[in-house]
Amino acid sequence: MKKFIGICTLLLTFTSCDKKAETAVEKPQVIELSTDYASVFDQFTKQNDTLYLVNFWATWCQPCVEELPDFMKVNDEFKSEKFKMILVSLDKGSDFETKVKDYLKTNNISPDVYVLTDNKRMNKWIPKINKTWSGAIPATAVYKNGKQLFFTEGKISYTNLKSTINKFK
Repeated sequence: MKKFIGICTLLLTFTSCDKKAETAVEKPQVIELSTDYASVFDQFTKQNDTLYLVNFWATWCQPCVEELPDFMKVNDEFKSEKFKMILVSLDKGSDFETKVKDYLKTNNISPDVYVLTDNKRMNKWIPKINKTWSGAIPATAVYKNGKQLFFTEGKISYTNLKSTINKFK
């Protein structure tokens, strides 16, 4: 009888550990398909002392997907501070349910993700992000108190990303 209770306790312990491991993986907090750039911009142009790191990317963009592990590492390092990472995907709306959600799940992408499909007005909203932005991705911006403090077009390294955040915290 003691062996039976011991075995049951052991099995319950392993089962409990497996469930904790499953729930420990963070899922994106928001995955939203948006056709309105203004509603997406409202998420990171707030007047508060939170530092918003915004990355424009797409699943079909090789440099974008290459740099995302570094973004996830930085997000993990700063998430306990007044810091919020927002990923703005420029994938097609038709790829939202398949490619985008699958990519996020497979790669354990945890920040909020918005799929911005406002392609008809890109020439209107791209200069609102930065007047020098050609529209190429990846592109990264840092906002605080409603103001843009940093913008770069192209792939950014972990070291540069982390030092940029530290500079504006």
